[in-house]
Amino acid sequence: MAGPLQGLKIIEIAGIGPGPFAAMMLADMGADVLRVDRAAAVRGIATDPGLDILQRGRRNIALDLKHPDGVSALLDLVGEADALIEGFRPGVMERLGIGPEVCTERNPRLVFGRMTGWGQDGPYAQAAGHDINYISLAGSLAHMGRVDTGPVPPLNMVGDFGGGGMLLAFGVVCGILEAARSGTGQVIDAAMVDGSAVLMSMFWAFSAMGVHDPDSRGTNLLDTGAHFYDVYRCADDAYISIGSIEPQFYAELLRLLDLTDDPDFATQMDRSAWPALKERLGEIFASRTRAEWCELLEHTDVCFAPVLTMAEAAEHPHNRARGTFTEVAGLVQPAPAPRFSRTEPEVASPPAHPGQHTREALLDWGVPAERVVSLLESGAARQA
Repeated sequence: MAGPLQGLKIIEIAGIGPGPFAAMMLADMGADVLRVDRAAAVRGIATDPGLDILQRGRRNIALDLKHPDGVSALLDLVGEADALIEGFRPGVMERLGIGPEVCTERNPRLVFGRMTGWGQDGPYAQAAGHDINYISLAGSLAHMGRVDTGPVPPLNMVGDFGGGGMLLAFGVVCGILEAARSGTGQVIDAAMVDGSAVLMSMFWAFSAMGVHDPDSRGTNLLDTGAHFYDVYRCADDAYISIGSIEPQFYAELLRLLDLTDDPDFATQMDRSAWPALKERLGEIFASRTRAEWCELLEHTDVCFAPVLTMAEAAEHPHNRARGTFTEVAGLVQPAPAPRFSRTEPEVASPPAHPGQHTREALLDWGVPAERVVSLLESGAARQA
């Protein structure tokens, strides 16, 4: 692993969604991330690589954290780690005997990253929830959708991954940098509701400036209200995207569509005209296939791109040229990002199965061989 985080050791307590995504990002950047799964999750020897891309790039051990020796083993690992990340509800790690106070007593420089939906405190802290709920409370979801529809959830990308996993990974790296100066770790309280709110910062600014009307979903510049910032269906039922916001880009769009002299399109920012102009453009774009529009509009300053499926994106010439997607153990997937000029990140390994590396990883992290044997014999640890 040659990424910029090479040399850092991070423990990931197994979870789903944003926690594994944060761990994947850290592992992609070269950190030695050790995923700790439940002993009960071990299903025997697995020879095929796993399919859960979010678990790529790191080894997997299985510990019984309800067994005293399993807890003791985890604390041994904590003593060697720069950070630990977990995604349980508030209080669960404490009840297991591996909360922040216990862990930082073992390792004062440890950064303890906590990933939750609602945060470690507040009236909702103990409630169950999912991405759709967190982005609702954050004031994000209400503003996503067309004028004639209700709010449209953007998959689970805003809460789980943008406002969750990325926020946690960022917080952990910030905490590690600060601990390198101070010699003391701290707790990172990463909440998806907080992160989703942060992602809306520009729209809070636009609202204050009078650029974005938060009470009129689907009528604004970036929420499909504008005719020059939307997706359009083509003759073959495929779609294209147009983002001609700046005047020079809008002028290029009109030129290429032979609309430069059309008086209806002359005043770009007249919001009262947007619905009618959107209908006009819809008719124009429906007259040709996506491929025909690509031939005309690609590589221009219209701010244009075809709307691609996952499979199409992996094969597009631009993405292939940049290596935006990669193949690991026969599985096509997004490559690590961002790029670095010197410490190039890479996918170190395909996803592991629960307990696949228990013995070797415990030994590599400094647990004595006789202790490893004892853990395996007692059931506190399991090897697949």
